[in-house]
Amino acid sequence: MAFEAITPKVFQVGGPEMTDPRDCCVYLADVGVPVLIDTGAGPSYHTIRRAIAEIGLPCSDPHTIILTHCHIDHMGSALRFKQDCGARIVAHARDADAVEQGDPERTAAGWYGLDAPATPVDVRLTDTCTLEFPNGRLVCVHTPGHTPGSISVLFDTPEGLVLFGQDIHGPFSPIFGSSLSQWADSMRLLLGYNADILCEGHFGVIRPAGQVRRYIERYLEHHGY
Repeated sequence: MAFEAITPKVFQVGGPEMTDPRDCCVYLADVGVPVLIDTGAGPSYHTIRRAIAEIGLPCSDPHTIILTHCHIDHMGSALRFKQDCGARIVAHARDADAVEQGDPERTAAGWYGLDAPATPVDVRLTDTCTLEFPNGRLVCVHTPGHTPGSISVLFDTPEGLVLFGQDIHGPFSPIFGSSLSQWADSMRLLLGYNADILCEGHFGVIRPAGQVRRYIERYLEHHGY
């Protein structure tokens, strides 16, 4: 099986152990239309498309792609999904320029030996925003720290509140525009949501709620907050 069902409406369709070592964990939320949370680094585009098709949704073409931040392992396939599927791309305004320019430093493309494609962003978020879909809603929360425009995504499901918290562990670098103090504030904000399931960007799925809380708190403690 090329995908992992996390809940009946949430799936993992990519990741370093599923598709390509350079990929982040790629998630799909079924909200009446497929919505991708990040896209992987690029080379595994076709593998991720096959995984989505295997889920068996009425439509396997992503309607929307939410980029949690501008790094290549998260945005590398977004342009292909836009070109081939007509997917709209959502990103925070503070990371959108790096995505649109394919900035080699801010996207960390050089770290991965890849070129970042210049990718148009359709929706630039500036604050917490709720995206409405036919059978659900996704709440995008601005959580700066790893990058200035990092966002986290909340999806309220019958199985509990799912938090797509990509790269909330870091790392942090001046090249990325990272801010540890902003990150700490962002983590405290996420703790307030009491999520039941964390879909993390490189460490997979963490549950239940107590483990999610402990995961975030351990990183706060590690960085002295």
